[in-house]
Amino acid sequence: MRIPTLPRLLLAALLVLLPQRVSAQFAVFTDLASFLAATSNAGTDSFENLSITGATPSPLARTAGTFGYTATVNTTSFFGAGSTADRWLSTNTATDIVTFGGFGAGVRGIGGLFFGSTISGTFRESTSIMLTARTASGQSTQTLLNTTLGTFLGFVASADLLSLTVEAMQPASGGFAWPTVNDLVIANAAGTNVIPEPSTWMMMVTGFGMLVLIATRNRSRRN
Repeated sequence: MRIPTLPRLLLAALLVLLPQRVSAQFAVFTDLASFLAATSNAGTDSFENLSITGATPSPLARTAGTFGYTATVNTTSFFGAGSTADRWLSTNTATDIVTFGGFGAGVRGIGGLFFGSTISGTFRESTSIMLTARTASGQSTQTLLNTTLGTFLGFVASADLLSLTVEAMQPASGGFAWPTVNDLVIANAAGTNVIPEPSTWMMMVTGFGMLVLIATRNRSRRN
């Protein structure tokens, strides 16, 4: 029995448009409460055991609650920042990139306080920070402008996270800004799905629409 043209075309569309591997989708949160509501089993590394008087070799083996992870810089070492009352993770070289990784299976959320610091390890105003979260199948890059000590950003992915990189955008007005992190939060997923990107849905709808038009045109030619 011959399958009618329109059903055959729609079946072909399903086979073509449904991907074999779905790229990871990301939800981004700008406050801690919303991030915690979208995750589970969150743990925080406050960095209170770091030295604030000199360099600390990279990489570092760290923990955040029940999660273990590594922190590295790409050229030199970490360096003390903040104060004895509130210690931060920063770098020895302003242009260094901090990479958090080695999370293990099941880590879908990561966030924290991100800002810039001065050569003496104190807060620097008007610093912009660029962050990139990565999974095996995608990434999300966000830039925080004019950060403060309370500037929070969190990523929740639909696949296990591989890394988060943190980089300070050097001020156009002169001087340097060091990438600085406080209260890093790592978490599991909360069981909610991340909504696919609008462009993906639009591509699928457009593809189906074109096939329907082709099928209709072919049918009209036979009448």
